[in-house]
Amino acid sequence: MTPDIIIHNGKLMTFDPDQPEAQALAITGGTLTAVGTDAEVTALAGDTTRMIDAKGGTVLPGLIDSHVHLFGGSVELESLSLYGVEGLEAMAEMIRPHAAANPGDDLVFCVMADYGILGTGRTPTRHDLDTILPDRPLAMFAPDHHTVWANTAALQAAGLLQGGAVDAGSEIVMGDDGLASGELLEPGAYSPVLALTRHAGREMMGLTTGKDPVPAPTPAQREMDKDVIARGLAHCAAQGITGLHLMDGNLYQLELLSELEAEGRLLCRCMVPFHFKGTDPIDRIAAEGVPMRDRYRGDKVWCGHMKMFIDGVIESGTALMLQPYPGDLGKDGNMGDEVFTQAHFVAAAQEADRHGMQIAVHAIGDAGVRRTIDAYAAAQAANGKRDSRHRIEHLEVMHVQDIPRLAELGIVASIQPGHAPRGHIFPPGAVGQYLHADQIAGAYAWQDIRNTGARVVFSTDWPVIPLDVMPNIKAAIAPLDLGPDWRDQTQSLHDTLASYTRDNAWVEFNEDRKGQIKAGMMADIAVMSHDLNTLPPAEITRARAQVTICDGKVTFERG
Repeated sequence: MTPDIIIHNGKLMTFDPDQPEAQALAITGGTLTAVGTDAEVTALAGDTTRMIDAKGGTVLPGLIDSHVHLFGGSVELESLSLYGVEGLEAMAEMIRPHAAANPGDDLVFCVMADYGILGTGRTPTRHDLDTILPDRPLAMFAPDHHTVWANTAALQAAGLLQGGAVDAGSEIVMGDDGLASGELLEPGAYSPVLALTRHAGREMMGLTTGKDPVPAPTPAQREMDKDVIARGLAHCAAQGITGLHLMDGNLYQLELLSELEAEGRLLCRCMVPFHFKGTDPIDRIAAEGVPMRDRYRGDKVWCGHMKMFIDGVIESGTALMLQPYPGDLGKDGNMGDEVFTQAHFVAAAQEADRHGMQIAVHAIGDAGVRRTIDAYAAAQAANGKRDSRHRIEHLEVMHVQDIPRLAELGIVASIQPGHAPRGHIFPPGAVGQYLHADQIAGAYAWQDIRNTGARVVFSTDWPVIPLDVMPNIKAAIAPLDLGPDWRDQTQSLHDTLASYTRDNAWVEFNEDRKGQIKAGMMADIAVMSHDLNTLPPAEITRARAQVTICDGKVTFERG
């Protein structure tokens, strides 16, 4: 058959060990049908073949971001971002005009508000936010999505001003006056505020509850939700991304994505999890999780994993640590917040594993990571060893003795280079002040983990950081030097790109179908503007996707 598309004059990084480099490829239908020299492949062209000149740029298997929150990230593209803003005055200058321009919003909602946004060494209170908007509900999300700060009107509207009962691991921080201070830690505390947003919190339900919206969204709300996700998918395609592993999930998202696929608007393949919370009974896995996985098995939309949280984040003192935090965060011996009791967590891991489900666990603190490794070991002991490819998401701080256990147990390290203090995105001094000196050796230990033979996959955790691929690659290959206490964990370009393509295809059990440029593979391709191998590491962000192809169809073209 005559190829539909030929890409030529490229520097192909194929990740095929039998043919690591090439100049050209051909696509017929949704499949790669030839890979070779320009002369070999262009000879296959017919009258209807579309020729794409890569102009010497790197051509990669389609990029896969293996940790995103698609619905929330899509909504946040249209939200007011406070990234880089510092001080109440600067906040007011951004927020007041936005509020005035959106008079119909029940809640003025901002994102990317840094923990140090006040510039005073303390986190915001409702009183601070009241000085900006005293009469309308105002709230703002921390970049990591583990903390919301709300003004008095927002707390009143959400029914939280007097405090209230929350899930384990969540907290409505109370002030000295007996009323909520405005700081809401973790989804169990802030969900009522999200219910006031334009999408009524539906964009975060796969994360906050794992359940479907009640009452069921109206047809108009479903269309609004699909439209915003479609805009988010277009943003993904513009980065060269052809695949996403969602880390929040419910049936509602699976339905929306399936409808988008049927409408021809699904620009990326999406793996969606079954979300299991610390308050859920174990029998929910067999009753809801297994049927969800078995029902959605497509090439474009499928349910492939179960997601859990073992802890929170370092900056709010909610990540589980093996010793109390230093300074104020360690007040009253604080070692973080337990989202699951360990017995319940182990039981959940064993049950999901017994049903052949892959598991992905958010674990950031050294105790959280150890508990997760222990749970995976217990699942293996209970059910026998299999090719499970269970994942730990983030593992920002590990005890050095736990690092070799990843490879020993076949656990995948799912890492976001841009999250690290050396990653150019967050303030470089921020996390270090919350760690003891002896914890730094196992913090963000990317290369040390690789050196043990453990599998490493890369992602962004969008919208915690922007989805843009190249800044995340720069974080890995050209990290900041944080001084002598921090070991060099610089990644090679080849390893980094492999962790964004081949290895992300492997972790979703699709290594025989995608992640390499090889005849017979799915036609998911990214054509870059530059030859990535010739750019200095610190200048890698000069490159960007020129053409993205998913399933043999052009999903993005620059200019």
